[in-house]
Amino acid sequence: MKAISGLTALVLGASLATMALAQSDATTETPPADAGAGAAAAVSGNTQPAAADDAAMPEEEPVEVAEGETVLPNGMDITPVEMLDGRWRNAEGIPTFKVEDGVVDFATFNGFRRYHAECHVCHGPDGEGSTYAPALKNSVLRMDYYDFMETVASGRQGSNSVMPAFGTNKNVWCYIDDIYVYLLAHGTGEIGRGRPAERADKPEEYTALEDSCMSS
Repeated sequence: MKAISGLTALVLGASLATMALAQSDATTETPPADAGAGAAAAVSGNTQPAAADDAAMPEEEPVEVAEGETVLPNGMDITPVEMLDGRWRNAEGIPTFKVEDGVVDFATFNGFRRYHAECHVCHGPDGEGSTYAPALKNSVLRMDYYDFMETVASGRQGSNSVMPAFGTNKNVWCYIDDIYVYLLAHGTGEIGRGRPAERADKPEEYTALEDSCMSS
């Protein structure tokens, strides 16, 4: 199965988000996707963080990946094989990262920027987690890529808190693969905390896909 991207991703994200909202409890007001990551705080007047079992992503112990190891605990091989639409992908067509001589591919660098614009309020700087939500740098190493996408697109509701659906938020969904590969790169230790020092140039194919997604 090939990775989800571009207009197809945006349409799928909107569809998943719509289904999730339709299935939610009518008495609970779900924060809109464009409210930003801070909307994942508790709703209905309850401002307490969610319990661990209510978190949007699995809360687990830190993941240790040996240096040079390319197969994650979820069984996925993260070796970059080809660049498609300006993003590196593995043999299965799933987005991955590439770091050469300290230079990070553009998508991974942009994932850092997008994560800290939309996700860090709840999930903590650099995906390290917080009292509101688990460390995504660990979650992506255990979760299937498509499960990760579905969770972000549809959101998830616990007993005391809500992770909003971001499938219709273009500032998240048009860059969800970038956010994903950034978290992979940091979770595996290929890049450290903070802004990557050097990045590759922005591919023309990336720009075309970005413009198409944001203007749709």
